[in-house]
Parts: sequence; structure tokens; C-alpha cells
Amino acid sequence: MRALLDINVWIALLDSAHAFAARANAWFERERPAVATCPLIENGVVRVMASAGYSAKAKHSIGEIASLLREACSANDHEFWADDVSLLDPARFEVDRLHGPRQVTDAYLLALAVSKGGRFVTFDEAIPISAVRGATKRHLLLL
Repeated sequence: MRALLDINVWIALLDSAHAFAARANAWFERERPAVATCPLIENGVVRVMASAGYSAKAKHSIGEIASLLREACSANDHEFWADDVSLLDPARFEVDRLHGPRQVTDAYLLALAVSKGGRFVTFDEAIPISAVRGATKRHLLLL
């Protein structure tokens, strides 16, 4: 099952100083998953890691971060998924089961993974599976 890695999982894989780098890399080395990205994930990784406040020690340009992510994708079994599900689609979402705005993006990414027959891989333990129609525990992997 192809893995759609959350922004923070990608960052942990790309930055050895990240608090969860050891956890993410141990899982990645053990599983060697086929991976997927989408515009939200790619843009999020670049935005966070290239921001001035990301690291006091390491400053990277947008181009450098994009290059790192591109290399990581090309070195693995990677597939790009278009953002083609809608949060407004009641056939995909039960939005009343989202308990706050911080759950919106993760629920969306879970729904995207479900729609592509994959799983969403994250550190976030607060994703309500019940908010995404058709999602089961096999569609969500918590590291």
C-alpha cells in the first residue's frame, strides 16, 4: 500500500536534527515503502523548511529544499497524486466529525490516501478516521 507521508514525516526524513528523525528513519528503513506526494505535501515541506524561523543553525533556500525533496522522491518508488478530492463532498467526508481546524488538512490527506488506495503516514494521533468515509485503520499509520 503506497504511503502518503505527512509534511512532518518528510521533514523528519530530510532533517537529521528533527525531534522525530530517528523514529521516521527507522520506520522508513524497515518498511521501504512506496511513497506518494501531492501539492499540499510538497508545498508544505518547502514552506516549513525554507522559512526563516525553521532552524537557527541551518538556513536553506526554497530551491535547496525543493531539490532535497526531489532527490528523496526520485530515490524511492514515488508517485505524484493530484489533489482531487473535495472537503465539501459529503460522499467523502463527515465534516461534523472534525473537532477543530487543525484536523482539516490531515483529514483531507487521509481522504486523498483512501481515494488512491493508499495510507496516510503521520505523527499526529488526533486524526478522526470517522470523518473520512471509507477510511479504516489500515489507511492510517501513526509513527
